[in-house]
Amino acid sequence: MKAFFSIFIFILCFHSIELDAFQSKEPPPNVVLIITDDQGYGDFGFTGNPHVKTPVIDNLAAESVRLNNFYVSPVCAPTRSSLMTGRYSLRTGVRDTYNGGATMATEEVTLAEMLKEAGYATGVFGKWHLGDNYPFRPGDQGFDESLIHLSGGMGQPGDFTTYFKMDRSYFDPTLWYNGKQKSFLGYCSDIFTDEAIHFVEKQSKDQPFFLYLSFNAPHTPLQVPDKYYEKYKDIDPSSGFENQNMPFPKMSEKDKEDARKVYAMVSNIDDNMGELMHKLEELDIADNTIFVFMTDNGPQQSRYVAGLRGKKGSVYRGGVKVPFLIKYPKVLATNKEVNTILAHIDVMPTLAELCQAKLPEDRVIDGQSFAGILKGEGKSETGFEQRPLFFYWTRKLPELYDNVAIQQGPYKLVGNTGFDAEPKDFELFHLENDPYELENLVEQDQEKAEELKESMDQLVEELTASPNLKEEQRPIIGTTHENPLVLNRNDASGQRGIWTQEEVYGYWNVQILEGNYNIRYKFIEPLEKAGKVMLETNTQIIQSHISNMPTDIIELKNVSLKAYKGSVTPHFMSGGKSIFPLWVEFERID
Repeated sequence: MKAFFSIFIFILCFHSIELDAFQSKEPPPNVVLIITDDQGYGDFGFTGNPHVKTPVIDNLAAESVRLNNFYVSPVCAPTRSSLMTGRYSLRTGVRDTYNGGATMATEEVTLAEMLKEAGYATGVFGKWHLGDNYPFRPGDQGFDESLIHLSGGMGQPGDFTTYFKMDRSYFDPTLWYNGKQKSFLGYCSDIFTDEAIHFVEKQSKDQPFFLYLSFNAPHTPLQVPDKYYEKYKDIDPSSGFENQNMPFPKMSEKDKEDARKVYAMVSNIDDNMGELMHKLEELDIADNTIFVFMTDNGPQQSRYVAGLRGKKGSVYRGGVKVPFLIKYPKVLATNKEVNTILAHIDVMPTLAELCQAKLPEDRVIDGQSFAGILKGEGKSETGFEQRPLFFYWTRKLPELYDNVAIQQGPYKLVGNTGFDAEPKDFELFHLENDPYELENLVEQDQEKAEELKESMDQLVEELTASPNLKEEQRPIIGTTHENPLVLNRNDASGQRGIWTQEEVYGYWNVQILEGNYNIRYKFIEPLEKAGKVMLETNTQIIQSHISNMPTDIIELKNVSLKAYKGSVTPHFMSGGKSIFPLWVEFERID
């Protein structure tokens, strides 16, 4: 009996210990990731700009771990694909910002999918720019809730619900909520923040959340509420830097006016971030929230950029070096600086470690976790210093060797030359000694230039052989997931630089499911003369004569389309002209 009683007490105690351990287990952290669009390294008070007012972000910087050597891609969509996957953009199928190259393969495992698998609620608000049709939309890539604009920016021809609003495209917009059009009142940054706050409020404390707040500001068009512009209308953005021992770009009068508007848009973002951070405090979840702030590339216009060379689109530091702030009060120290060379590809692995989520194991992850560095665990930084980081920007694929760069440790090799260039034709910089990239060392250190060029060649060969580049990313027309489906100009291929031209050759790479469809064409300008509307694939040509003019909408009803995978070319022919539509809508009716 005594033996039985002892065993009973042992089992009871064991289960009590297990229960206590379970109950004391720390809840997983929430994640808030904020990224702004075309906000350069110099567009903050904490980076030395005396004009722009960013008190919330400046205070965040003082309370965060600041990554002082953090890098991204030179332009929008490539940065976002790397941020979402931990992989170089070319591996994901993203090779451009438009012309059909800003669509990320649906097979990619995103940060949202990874955290959702770990039990997180997921939401994105703002700019997506990784595919506007099924199966590439946020809701297809792991986000439970999404409120986005289309294409690379509001007011662009690809974002056709705001394009025709022109100088008011940022105000009272029609956006896309969970894949459906929805109209809103107010300024876009305020709307995205308000809806992000509602998302946070809806989450139960029993379930962690991942909030991706991706502001489209201060990207062009530079539109901002008057009350913010009034704060900057009289400043001279080029003044106040005379005694600073750093380069300063020449600013035209247009650059100065653009800077005033950008600073106004940034102040609005700063206020909105304050609203969100206040809500986290109010809900008593700020301490257990990983709060990240970054930007996606350098500034589009010339203005103060802390002396860095270049701007958006450039592989010099002004185009690719951005602030990165991370605050996690429960775990990380405050007001700490990290000088290790880190990049957008490292964010997903780092959040995986901090959130105890599982990285995909069936593909190359280019990034590495820097969680140990953040925690000050003495983890070796050698791996980060020895790995090469690759940068490029030309339309479509890397062009040897134009606007390409590779950085390894303090050394950086930059190519702005031709395909047959030798190492001596490149620029070589030592960034610790020359942070502004002014002194070309290639003559003094040919051996280092040759070593870095060899690494560059190997990376270019590897990345351009990626399967997601060989196989075009194709929206699927005719599914129940998106019906009707609208093909927009941002995703149109064909002639380089398709934007708002009427007489331009363009097409979309698609997959069509067999069925009957109503097909609608929308044109930028009304068609004045009768002509013939065409829809061409490799297996079918659909045509009809149209005489009811003028019109900017043409509809073809009950069109039977065969199952097809390839390009679809729509156009209107009249008077020897071939007019490409702004968008084409396919509605399956059978």
